Amino acid sequence: MKKLNYKILFLSLFIFIFLGVSLIPKQQYISYNKFYYMTTKNKIDSIFFDDSDKIKFKTKDNKMFYTDNPRTENFKEEMLKKGISFKETINKNNALLSILIISIICFTIFYTLKKNKKKEVFIKQYEKTENNVSFKDIVGEEAKENARDIVDFLKYPEKYKTLNAKMPKGIIFYGMPGTGKTMLAKAIANEANVPFFSMCGSDFIEMYAGVGALRIRNLFKEARKYKNAVIFIDEIDAIGKKRSNSVSSSSDEREQTLNALLTEMSGFSSDENIVVIATTNRIDILDDALIRAGRFDRHIEISLPDKISREQIIKILLKNKNIDSSVNIKEIAKKTVYFSGAMLNNLINEASIFAIKDNKNFINKKHIDKAYTKILAGDEKKDTSFLSKQDKKITAIHESGHALMTTFLKTATVSKVSIMPTIKGAGGFCINIFEDKIFKTKTEIENEIMCLYAGRCAEEILLGKDNITSGASNDIEKATKIIIDYVSKYGMVDNHILFYKDITNNITELCEQISNTLYEKTKFILSQNINILKNLVDKLLEKETLEENEIRQILNFL
Repeated sequence: MKKLNYKILFLSLFIFIFLGVSLIPKQQYISYNKFYYMTTKNKIDSIFFDDSDKIKFKTKDNKMFYTDNPRTENFKEEMLKKGISFKETINKNNALLSILIISIICFTIFYTLKKNKKKEVFIKQYEKTENNVSFKDIVGEEAKENARDIVDFLKYPEKYKTLNAKMPKGIIFYGMPGTGKTMLAKAIANEANVPFFSMCGSDFIEMYAGVGALRIRNLFKEARKYKNAVIFIDEIDAIGKKRSNSVSSSSDEREQTLNALLTEMSGFSSDENIVVIATTNRIDILDDALIRAGRFDRHIEISLPDKISREQIIKILLKNKNIDSSVNIKEIAKKTVYFSGAMLNNLINEASIFAIKDNKNFINKKHIDKAYTKILAGDEKKDTSFLSKQDKKITAIHESGHALMTTFLKTATVSKVSIMPTIKGAGGFCINIFEDKIFKTKTEIENEIMCLYAGRCAEEILLGKDNITSGASNDIEKATKIIIDYVSKYGMVDNHILFYKDITNNITELCEQISNTLYEKTKFILSQNINILKNLVDKLLEKETLEENEIRQILNFL
């Protein structure tokens, strides 16, 4: 049986009453003097009298009119003497208005009671959440090592009492989106075989005052019924952001919710083995009271997987799929630098979809490559009839500049270059495979900027300074951000300024000097290799897309 939608019921009732009032027949107004004259001429058949300031009457020819109510004591007697029928009625407008008001009051009371009942049972549904994630589904030994400590504490709390050791009450997993923070929290609860209470930070925030704090209290109340449990709060920054000094009504509810969380975490007794795990992408914006010792003591970064971890993740993702011998897991792991676990999962899923479209019951290298290109650059547009020869030439020049400079400086391996527009809005693209690195040197940062400028430089060299295009706008934006960090954050300028400088300080002139120097250096390198650049442009115009092996053949001198 479908659940009754009370909002629709209320709206229907309101419309029904409104229409009922509006459909009451309208009568023409006649002055009282004219009405009295009509009574003397025996033209009135009957009068309808109520407690309003108007009276209605019907004439002998069955027409309805209304006039002012004289409110005299002998009015009824006088009309009866004239032979006019006198009928006392109820004011329908007042009656319908009363019904509407009573209906609204009853509905409001009913809806409020129903809402409060929902609040009381809100948390209980989360106890039934299925959780089949284990450590075998998790990649990353550092994170799992920290997680095993928590599992051991939840399973064998008595051995920690020998040295009066206490496991942290709260643990924060932080890192980039899609790195497996939620999966690790589920794995902890599953490995420890304890109840898993899961909520998202945004679930605590509603328009009703006090709802968030109530849900926090109910959540902890439910967890305390089991001496051992894991409470999981995803995206805790929704309620745990730093509190401002200014008084703002818009943040009152969030602050009440945060205060309730802080109070509950401080209220754990010594015999309660409850661990609160929270996740966030931005630990720097969390309130200091939340991440202090005694609340969320332990902060574990879940970083992007390295090459070895990516191999392990890909093996897990391909475990239950048929793959062709052409699929090289090491090669996939090598070119998926900066891919999170979620992105790798998306890559394999997209490859599976391409295999199905290809009427294959297995995944091959071609499907992986198409999925890789789709994720990084987007699907290529099917209809390119709108592209002119000049547009294709400009795109070929721009992308060839990027490819040549990237190869010359050995910044990355150029995997694919195309002049075909994509659904993401790119006119063409150059896909590069970078190496896994923790740090970047000054030279590497400068090379990265030069590779971004290479598209514009190639346009200037082959088309002329007056024919450069707007295609480099995104490249210039990225390069500008890197140069600002180069000066203000990394302190890599020649005079070795080793303190953090804000963008508002006078660094614009310095950034412009660095930009101009690197741009001219890029243009010089491309000019020295102009024949190679032209050859690459011609091949791109001929084939529209060049793969890694084809690019190597053209740029083999480098």
